Amino acid sequence: MSDVFDQPDDAATPLSVEEQRDLIPSHISNRRELNEAEQENIVRGQDWALGRRRRDLLTEKFTTNLHKQMLGEVWRWAGDFRHSERNLGIPFYEIPAALRQLLDDVKAWIEYKSYPPDEIAVRFQHRLVAIHPFPNGNGPHARLMADLLIMQLGGKRFSWGRANLRDAGKMRAQYLSALRGADNHDCGPLLEFARS
Repeated sequence: MSDVFDQPDDAATPLSVEEQRDLIPSHISNRRELNEAEQENIVRGQDWALGRRRRDLLTEKFTTNLHKQMLGEVWRWAGDFRHSERNLGIPFYEIPAALRQLLDDVKAWIEYKSYPPDEIAVRFQHRLVAIHPFPNGNGPHARLMADLLIMQLGGKRFSWGRANLRDAGKMRAQYLSALRGADNHDCGPLLEFARS
């Protein structure tokens, strides 16, 4: 198992030793196999989420359940908030309150039409990534949450650069740059990237 985690992956948040021990498939021996297993599980999670109409999208229960659907065949901790600090995201003990605040904010943005629908969904995605609630898989999870929200608001699913952002070097750099812009209160590049 250690060979899997000895290989750096710039597209993934580093996991603690305890989190690494929660890898479910015993056949995985390298980073490529891990990435493939995660991607297959993410696709099944997307199919699950897109296969039914959701009324409970803006709830903690749905947020954690979606993460579990996306990574639960690969990681035992899927769907559970992280319990350790990361190089990004808020302190782990603030996650439940910050997520509740975000979900309430998004409901208010929708109710009061604070922003156009695309911007509501992209701001939601940005803040969810900034909270970084899970040990890993936060990017794909937040993008799918935004996709589900924009579809619920009557829009079309985002394209997010039409690439797997784990593998696409230039696209990933563009996405990260757009996230940094949103960190500085400029959502324009992220909105543009979401529809590119």
